[in-house]
Amino acid sequence: MKSLILALDIGTSSVRAALYDAKGNVLPESFVKNERTLTATEDGGAEIDAPEAFKQIETAIEDVLKKSAKIKGEIEYVAASSFWHSLVGVDKKSKPTTKVFGWADTRSRKYVSHLREKLNEAEIHNRTGARFHSSFWTAKLLWLKKESAEVFKRTDKWLSFSDFVALKLFGEAVSSVSMASATGIFDIRANDWDVELLKFLKLKKENLPEIVQTDAQTFQLSSKYQKRWARLKNAKWFLAIGDGAANNIGAGCVRKDKAALMIGTSGAMRVAFQGDAPKRIPSGLWCYRIDRKRVIMGGALSDGGGLYRWLKDNFRLTDDDDCTEDEIEKREPDAHGLTFLPFLAGERSTGYHETAHGAVLGLKSATDTIDIVQAALEAVAYRFAEIYDQINSVCKLKTIIASGGALRESPVWTQIIADVLQHNMSLPDTHEASSRGAVLLALETIGKIESIETLETPKGREFKFDKKRKAIYQKARTRHEQFYNLIFENKNL
Repeated sequence: MKSLILALDIGTSSVRAALYDAKGNVLPESFVKNERTLTATEDGGAEIDAPEAFKQIETAIEDVLKKSAKIKGEIEYVAASSFWHSLVGVDKKSKPTTKVFGWADTRSRKYVSHLREKLNEAEIHNRTGARFHSSFWTAKLLWLKKESAEVFKRTDKWLSFSDFVALKLFGEAVSSVSMASATGIFDIRANDWDVELLKFLKLKKENLPEIVQTDAQTFQLSSKYQKRWARLKNAKWFLAIGDGAANNIGAGCVRKDKAALMIGTSGAMRVAFQGDAPKRIPSGLWCYRIDRKRVIMGGALSDGGGLYRWLKDNFRLTDDDDCTEDEIEKREPDAHGLTFLPFLAGERSTGYHETAHGAVLGLKSATDTIDIVQAALEAVAYRFAEIYDQINSVCKLKTIIASGGALRESPVWTQIIADVLQHNMSLPDTHEASSRGAVLLALETIGKIESIETLETPKGREFKFDKKRKAIYQKARTRHEQFYNLIFENKNL
């Protein structure tokens, strides 16, 4: 009987599921995508009700089982990727005590300065791979402890959302090193919770999910779900890995000289490789784990495709009738003379300024909406250039693989990034890189493929950088950096 793998991709904007064969090929007829959104609150929250979020997982599984009912074969394994940095509390009866807080929840931002006053951020960053920022657990747990004392006291365990899913499906609060490594309170070299931060936060290991002893460890559904999903009764479940790690694997970027650059709602540039973290992690980057033998390092931008969508919506540039892409392509780079600071959703890499906001500088009476949109797209490219430079100081990059819906929809933007980086890029037609990556890692673990490092990157559209634009973009990037320093670093021009 044909061996099959069920893949789950648990994102903030959707839950996807599909069946894959034993060679890592998706069975398209089984694919399902259920969209959702985290609720944004006026005080900076980005949250979702835990039972509601789990119900969406159940629905996705049931949908894919229904769609694949006529596909012959046994579902032997389940692999998953999940969004990083989420936090949810549960009591001793495993009932949620909080909402699920996403990475974009900034309500804990005022506690970042407190962390920087009390602790050595540079040392902790090098140990945990995470700076102090509201997206990580350090600030969120301090915020909850100070402002929701009763909830904090009542909470028995603090979990990532994927850990909560494991608790519901298997009856155990367990986490992979990949998910734990992105919390900000995990020692990425010791592969365990960070002793200093637990002491500072007055937490015990018992208050956190158990880290699996081996990356090959699998789980089975509780009797309740075995009855509910008969086709998954004997399936072995791998714990979820981080979506960014899975995306790199799916894009074939698991070598030091090969980076993945992704723009979805947000953006990221990452390099993954076998071995330990660098002795000194560059100050603007994060560093997490794929598993016990591989790390992943890079930077994340809070504004990506979401920024482009915001511009289109507010400038009434509808997808059906605007000529935004064609018009930008006709215009010279930086001809508008604007400096756009792309921090509408705040800043993560590389400065990690909690109070960062967006701005447009240099407006003139001749400025039009296309100028502003072009300046915004170029500005995101400058932020990627900051990440690129820091990655390149540790890993000499030869190849950049692009991915994400925003870049597929905007080849002009992809070309701008290639020109700013002065580096060729490839955009493969791989739409579900995260799901594919989780499956490929599972196949390596069970011995179906020799190594994920040897897999070829799917071919795609090539974007060659234009040497003639180098000087123009360097000058514009310098201007961008000067305004950035003036506003966020309080430095003089």
